[in-house]
Amino acid sequence: MIFPLEELIEYDKNMYEITAAASRRSYQLSMLNDPDIEMFEGKVVSLAARQLFTDQIEFRIEA
Repeated sequence: MIFPLEELIEYDKNMYEITAAASRRSYQLSMLNDPDIEMFEGKVVSLAARQLFTDQIEFRIEA
């Protein structure tokens, strides 16, 4: 499985925020047709989650 389960289990911040960020990032990756998607066997959500949990990208929730 490609989804970062270890990071998800250890995540101690707001789960809603990381879920919303992963959803938004997945959409961005699919619209850009990012070449990294192929490395993740077409699993865009897994790629987005990996990027978030490994701090390759940062996110913030705007009020």
